[in-house]
Amino acid sequence: MDPRYSILFEPLKIGPVTAPNRFVSMPHAIGHSYLMPNGAIGIRETRAEGGWGIVAMQLSEIDPTSDLAGLPYERLWDEGDVAAHARSVERIHAHGALASIELAHTGIRSRGISTGYPAMGPSVVPILKPDMPFMAKAMDKDDIRNLRQMYRAATRRAKAAGYDIVYVYASHEASILWHFLSPAYNFRTDEYGGSFENRLRLFREVLEETKEEAGDAMAVAVRFAVHELSGPKRILNSGEGRDVIEALADLPDLWDVNVSSWSRDSGTARYDAEGFQEEFTSFVKQVTGKPVLGVGRFTSPDAMVSQIRRGVLDLIGAARPSIADPFLPAKVREGRIEDIRECIGCNICVAVETIGVELRCTQNPTISEEWRRGWHPEKIPAAGNAKTVLIVGSGPAGLEAALVLAKAGHEVTVAERADEMGGRSAREARIRGLASWGRVKDYRLYQLHQMPNVNLYPGSELDAGGIAEFGADHVLLATGAPWRGDGAGRTRLTPIPGFAGAALTPDDVMDGAAIAHSVVIYDDDHYYMANALAADLAARGHAVHLVTPMPSLSAWMVHTLEQPRMLAEMKAAGVRMYPNSVATGWSGEGLAVSRGDTGEALPAIAGATLVAVGTRLPDTRLGEALTAQGLPYRTIGDAECPGIIQGAVYSGHRHARELLGTEPDDRVFKRERPTLFL
Repeated sequence: MDPRYSILFEPLKIGPVTAPNRFVSMPHAIGHSYLMPNGAIGIRETRAEGGWGIVAMQLSEIDPTSDLAGLPYERLWDEGDVAAHARSVERIHAHGALASIELAHTGIRSRGISTGYPAMGPSVVPILKPDMPFMAKAMDKDDIRNLRQMYRAATRRAKAAGYDIVYVYASHEASILWHFLSPAYNFRTDEYGGSFENRLRLFREVLEETKEEAGDAMAVAVRFAVHELSGPKRILNSGEGRDVIEALADLPDLWDVNVSSWSRDSGTARYDAEGFQEEFTSFVKQVTGKPVLGVGRFTSPDAMVSQIRRGVLDLIGAARPSIADPFLPAKVREGRIEDIRECIGCNICVAVETIGVELRCTQNPTISEEWRRGWHPEKIPAAGNAKTVLIVGSGPAGLEAALVLAKAGHEVTVAERADEMGGRSAREARIRGLASWGRVKDYRLYQLHQMPNVNLYPGSELDAGGIAEFGADHVLLATGAPWRGDGAGRTRLTPIPGFAGAALTPDDVMDGAAIAHSVVIYDDDHYYMANALAADLAARGHAVHLVTPMPSLSAWMVHTLEQPRMLAEMKAAGVRMYPNSVATGWSGEGLAVSRGDTGEALPAIAGATLVAVGTRLPDTRLGEALTAQGLPYRTIGDAECPGIIQGAVYSGHRHARELLGTEPDDRVFKRERPTLFL
């Protein structure tokens, strides 16, 4: 072990238990919910195998009155839920890690529609989902007594399941304890409202009673947001955020501290640097004598060591980095720092959680496939017979496929027509704010450069004849998909008059095309590309107009938690924004638009350069030429189906495993099946 990192592997006593090291895989939604326990267990067991000293169960609702139905969370309502939790704990313990569980009642974050019970809170207020027409009831004294009993009972169930650490959760505006604490939601006039001490009362009672129930069997942790960077901004580290820590300083066995709300706690790399939360949480160790855990999208062991040595944290928490590389601690221990698959901070993992599907990751295509497909993030089955594989294109799909097939023992050659390898990962990383995208190619290229059975040829464009002459056993086309310039996009599938031949595409902009001072960007893609280009061009001094046919800009960024910050970025950069504006034509001097809801003509948007950000189409010419010659091949990544970088990486991985013969012919993987009681 590198002595620089030895402090990360020192055991740490937390109440009655001892963590084997300082790495904590944090509580976070993994997309499987209580209905999909096998897949969830697969994810957690893999992290324990990868060296995380504490592996957490995500938010687990303690009662039917806490209702986040429609989102993939856990439940620990009654004894019937204990068995699945116990199995998870057993698999975590098998690898020497501790298991923690985050018990929670989500209060006014609940919906109150699935179970039929109303959402509950300190006062009669709307639930914290403004687009949903539901309210919360004000809890009476019986409700509060019942709630305290819910926490006690859930703690006993957690103990029965074998958990080592039980969380009292008060963070992210998703805890009833937070709702009682915050004067933004608590308008009570009894002993649970008004003064700080009164608003803290329920939090204190639940914590004290959880400690009683846990006894000497479990440590008790508190997860608390010490500072609100978004939301009502009533809890600040200079005010009541600090007051809470001081009031409860040595009551829990562990403080797990962060910022609120979730969108700021899980800020993307575009807006937040590694370790950015230190500014808000560093005071905690000055106030309490108990161990302190924190997060900050930590991927660098040097940054982790710095946090501990400087007295900021005792334990290094990671959610997204543990998704990107479940074996991050093991690689640090083994001195394989360069082998860490670093989180790029894109929040695709967050986005799929918000739409209620299994966890996905741009860097780690094996996440969520550990149980159902048997994919391991570090182990690739050896090929029975070593074959030669030619991959044309070195973008995310091509490099991922090359890495899998080379690890399996095949002789792999990657030919790239550009002088630089990496495809869109390399190109997009040069756009302002997207530098972390380059980690996708950096990790894979580093691995491939170490392998004697891999040949990489940049600046090597191949045609069908060259591919035939190469004579590979397998050919994979990873040639990508260029952006369309004719105006066709997600809301309009046909060209827009005047676009073809006049509009630049994102490819043109990334290639350094000449751009006039005044630029109109028409966004019918609705993710990051249009607004990232807008920010980039504005920073270079251009007057930028960002136009979209949708009611709001970049709708998908709601799911990555970036949309509010992106809009603020556009405003600060001086970008003029035009939502609900449908392009009807380009004259060379401006964009003709109409209202998206009525079709009424709007004033033209003047500009000298038009950039069309719509959809992409695969270049099929090489595949068609190979087909004409009767040469077999596979098309992978964006060349098969244009999408986000995560989809391209996943495609490359899946196709590679299919070539290895490890995937079912009928494509039906193991599934979670409900138990019938009819």
